[in-house]
Amino acid sequence: MRYTELGKTGMKISHLCFGASSLGSVFHETKETESIEAVETAIEGGINFIDVSPYYGHYKAETVLGKALKRIPRDKYFLSTKVGRYGKDGVNTWDYSGKRATESVYESMERLNIDYIDLINVHDIEFQAAMEGGLQKVVDETLPALVELKKKGVVGHVGITDLQLENLKWVIDHSEPGTVESILNFCHYCLNDDKLNDFLDYFESKGIGVINASPLSMGLLTVRGVPDWHPAPKPLVEACAKAAKLCADKNYPIERLAIQYSASNTRIAGTLFSSANPANVKRNIEWANEEPDWQLVKEVQDIIGDQKRVSWANS
Repeated sequence: MRYTELGKTGMKISHLCFGASSLGSVFHETKETESIEAVETAIEGGINFIDVSPYYGHYKAETVLGKALKRIPRDKYFLSTKVGRYGKDGVNTWDYSGKRATESVYESMERLNIDYIDLINVHDIEFQAAMEGGLQKVVDETLPALVELKKKGVVGHVGITDLQLENLKWVIDHSEPGTVESILNFCHYCLNDDKLNDFLDYFESKGIGVINASPLSMGLLTVRGVPDWHPAPKPLVEACAKAAKLCADKNYPIERLAIQYSASNTRIAGTLFSSANPANVKRNIEWANEEPDWQLVKEVQDIIGDQKRVSWANS
């Protein structure tokens, strides 16, 4: 496992990181005992960064993760959670007010059975972009509330997350230098979309650490194919299905190539994947520590062709 400092935070995180969204049964129903074992397997395999959110499974992911963390020494991991996005019974809710952000941090710590959060993120800021106050509210209200908690020693570092890279840049440009210490972006450094590359110079110039998420592009880069809810346009889905078949014909699962590719960029501190299956966690760690077959990467990207960097709106 490779460890890289996340920006200027002092946190040296594993190049493969554990996303705990699956523990909230957001993709399919999961067993709590297996979920806890998946977390332990990640730590045993050298992963030292765990990301979660109150949004995942309406607090379930944080609650189950909290049970797992009771069994793991606190110095074995860095923990990241989020504020701003919530939801219950399939209904999304958002609240980026400073008051709610502060309350949410303390609620998360209780569910997670910890007294300190290493990294607190403003979750999916593009939703605030569409609401009253726009992204300026994140700058004027959400981030200052989190910085105040940092001053109190409740959280260690402050970051922002979004699908849209332009939104991340806008908030950084309009915030006091040093306020945003890391960004988490998803589906933009994977076999079918490497747009994150265009922003790495910018983030590095600001001393901001970069976390990449969803190396399988939310299921696009899998043998099984996308779930029904996936927002990708049909031509992209079809292109990725052809790429998956090419890999299968070569007895090289596209999931393996996708994990290897996303985890190979040394300018990205860590790549997040999520699984509540211990065997999958162990396998992904093994894959992330292998060099990709770069010829196969080229063949896959050739098949994806003009669908490369085709994206979608967050949902």
